[in-house]
Amino acid sequence: MIREGLILKIDCPDRAGLVAKIAGYVSEHEGNLVEFNQFTDAVRSRFFARLEIDTSGLKVETDEFVRGFGTLGRLLEAQWHFRRLPYRMRTAVLVTKTDHCLNEILWRAQLCELPVEITSIIGNRDDCRLIAEQAGIPFHHVEIGEDKEEGFRAIDRLLTKQAVELVVLARFMQVVPGWLCAAYKGRMINIHHSFLPAFVGANPYRKAFERGVKLIGATCHYVTEDLDAGPIIDQEVERVQHYHSVHDLIRLGRDCERSALAKGIRYHVHERIILDNHRAIVFPD
Repeated sequence: MIREGLILKIDCPDRAGLVAKIAGYVSEHEGNLVEFNQFTDAVRSRFFARLEIDTSGLKVETDEFVRGFGTLGRLLEAQWHFRRLPYRMRTAVLVTKTDHCLNEILWRAQLCELPVEITSIIGNRDDCRLIAEQAGIPFHHVEIGEDKEEGFRAIDRLLTKQAVELVVLARFMQVVPGWLCAAYKGRMINIHHSFLPAFVGANPYRKAFERGVKLIGATCHYVTEDLDAGPIIDQEVERVQHYHSVHDLIRLGRDCERSALAKGIRYHVHERIILDNHRAIVFPD
């Protein structure tokens, strides 16, 4: 990724000459297009695009370039969003007991694959506290007992105080209330095994093993009030062989979960996703 620049995401009704108009605006101001990904939904006649722009040679200030785009955006009846580069997205990670997804996030953040600033790790159990402390990240234990509302209000206060832009549910085993889903619409990511809805509840891998499944996987998606039904960002699958035990299924499932969640976060923080109602339009790198 370039050191200084802009990411532009845009969606609008499809029409002839869109690419030329958008690229022309960048060229007119002497910006350099590093990347231009586009997709046209022919059924709905709608255009989606993600641009990465090197602004080092702009003949105007970056703020003026961004403001000036509004004239073209309105002409195209578009929705658009700019993100300045470089940046680090303020991110909170919610956990319960299992730590494989949390460790994957911390590892990739340490490698600078994810431009995130992890503000805190929040757990409704204490199991992941040591991992947070070893990483030098604040850990908050928020009990979610019979009065779940009180617990989630406490989590919300933490997220607000930390000015969090992205919330990641890294195997956080609690149902998020609708009001919190709405507050972080398009900014809260979850991971779950892809047995849903076939094998719900406890011990899904045991149930899948007993049914002799041939594929297992994981789904990374945005959180909505409809449980596990938000826009899908990424999915991973692994083939199951007849000699695989329940423990093998769990191992393969964890690999899928780690990979799908890491990709989902990467696409989000690199502004590679445009939400289109119940779908996520993804421009992978």
